[in-house]
Amino acid sequence: REFILEKARAACRCSPRSVGASLRRLLPVLDWLPQYSPRTQLLGDVVSGLLVGIVAIPQSISYSLLANQDPIYGIYTNFFCNIIYAATATSRHASVGSFGVLCLMVGQSVTRHLQLAGYGDSSPALGDNSSSPGNGTQACDRSCYAITVALSLSFLVGLYQILLGVLQMGFVAVYLSEPLLGGFVTGSSLTIITSQMKYLLGLKIPRHEGVGSFVLTWVDLFRHIHNTNICDLLTSLVALAIIVPVKELNERYKERMKAPFPIELLVVIVATVISHYFDFERRYEAAVCGDIPTGFRKPTVPDTSLFPSLALDALPIAVIGFAMTVSLAEIFGKKHGYAVSANQEMIAIGMCNLIPSFFYCFASSAALTKTLLKESTGSHTQVSGLVSSLVLLLVLLWISPLFYSLQTSILGVVTIVNLRGGLRKFCDTPRMWQLSKLDTVVWWATMLCSTLVTTEIGLLVGVCFALLCIILRTQRPRATLLGRVSNREVYEDQATYKQLSSIANVKIFRFECSLYYANKDYFKAVLYQKTGVNPVLLAAKAGTDPGSSWGRWGTGFGCLKQARRRAEKPPANSCPPSTDMHTLILDCGAMQFIDTAGLSVLKETHHDYKEVGVQVLLANCNPSIRQRLREG
Repeated sequence: REFILEKARAACRCSPRSVGASLRRLLPVLDWLPQYSPRTQLLGDVVSGLLVGIVAIPQSISYSLLANQDPIYGIYTNFFCNIIYAATATSRHASVGSFGVLCLMVGQSVTRHLQLAGYGDSSPALGDNSSSPGNGTQACDRSCYAITVALSLSFLVGLYQILLGVLQMGFVAVYLSEPLLGGFVTGSSLTIITSQMKYLLGLKIPRHEGVGSFVLTWVDLFRHIHNTNICDLLTSLVALAIIVPVKELNERYKERMKAPFPIELLVVIVATVISHYFDFERRYEAAVCGDIPTGFRKPTVPDTSLFPSLALDALPIAVIGFAMTVSLAEIFGKKHGYAVSANQEMIAIGMCNLIPSFFYCFASSAALTKTLLKESTGSHTQVSGLVSSLVLLLVLLWISPLFYSLQTSILGVVTIVNLRGGLRKFCDTPRMWQLSKLDTVVWWATMLCSTLVTTEIGLLVGVCFALLCIILRTQRPRATLLGRVSNREVYEDQATYKQLSSIANVKIFRFECSLYYANKDYFKAVLYQKTGVNPVLLAAKAGTDPGSSWGRWGTGFGCLKQARRRAEKPPANSCPPSTDMHTLILDCGAMQFIDTAGLSVLKETHHDYKEVGVQVLLANCNPSIRQRLREG
């Protein structure tokens, strides 16, 4: 009691040192910034920040369409997130901002609420910034209501992530396995590509949401294919023909290049100039971005009345957001040899969603493409993120109106090209099948459900399949009989290795998993099969009742060498063996734990074999299992 009270007093004690330590935990920038070396780190951070900022310009605008928002809000999101993440993150290389999968999920939620509020596709198009979220006294058009929903959603996402971080639940990320995330990203990529096809073709079709939206969208595309805008189609094809080869060259020769060529930004600039001077909007009815305002808007408070209807939508977005952020942070932290706190990363990305929700930003997370670019171009710290924010600040203050004539088909191309990584995972499935069939099943199940059903259900199905695979792996694990390597005290699987010697009348059985309630029946079945001795049947034939008494529960502990010496003669008080085996050794080296059901099975096994004259010994038990056996 005194120990607990002392710990509580220490935790609640307020002193300058404890306050400083708490601030450094909450704001890791206070730790690394005083040690920053401008001479060795500033140049790499500036170059990396400039390049990431340049790449973020077209991505910010294109991902805004994916989130069903005006282009300016995508720039806001990337600007604020980089500043907040630089102050709160433990990762030095992760780059945050708009991420395709999250933007898709945000867009689906926004579209659903727009339809519930009565804003159909005939309502004012996005790009009309005449109205802003208010307290209900102002008229709110479709664009205004869309950002209102996105702000409330971002607030809830950030709140969930911060709560998970404060409760030290960073371990949750480990349950999102690599096959699960890979299948989810690929399925979401297919959905995103489908949603962008109408921009590439210049078609005006409704955005479908919910179950079957993937199929319904393609049905609408083929139904209205005769209405294709030739100008948008040709522009898309030319942009694809230019961007894809250059991006491939960037990846192939990235080791020789100091920085990748910013082909996306160049195409956006050239396409905007051509569209402006040839007046594509008026002459060919091409869809363009329209007015993009400059400067910042007055902060607003998220609409709390939307929280009940958005609470469920925010949960999968929060999970995917922190999973991507934590995984990228840990990958590059391990590569560069510094520690990353999963819990602090969850708090950091939560801050990047909660605080910007007051400044017209939608949900964000770490993005793979920008993180790879940031790391490969010489970034040392999050100062590069601040430089990227400066680049976006220039766009916000002066440059954004120049993108008025930028065609939405170009933005669709930029979005699709950046999803090549997700589509390439199809090429990895044959090798994945060779390595692990269960992992491949998880990948395909998650991918198909994310594509054909909904992204949220796809994520849920993926988690369920991953947990089911864990159960299957432990429910029917590998079980083997061991033989001795010549002249050595080493025992290996007799089915795998040849020329192993067996001990006369002794069987050594290894169960390569913990013994618990889900595999206890399989343990007995495979034990009887491998040893060729079913004590229950033998006892029945001999006219004995193996369940008449429990007898004394005794186990031998020690290495296999000691067990072999003990096995030279059977127990004195046992009945004559009715089989050529007089000793069974259970190798427990692969067992991490035993529950009460597993303990009961061991007792039954010991008793049943004892009834037919076979003694049972346990070997290689870890300390926790030994303690459990003593207590049982």
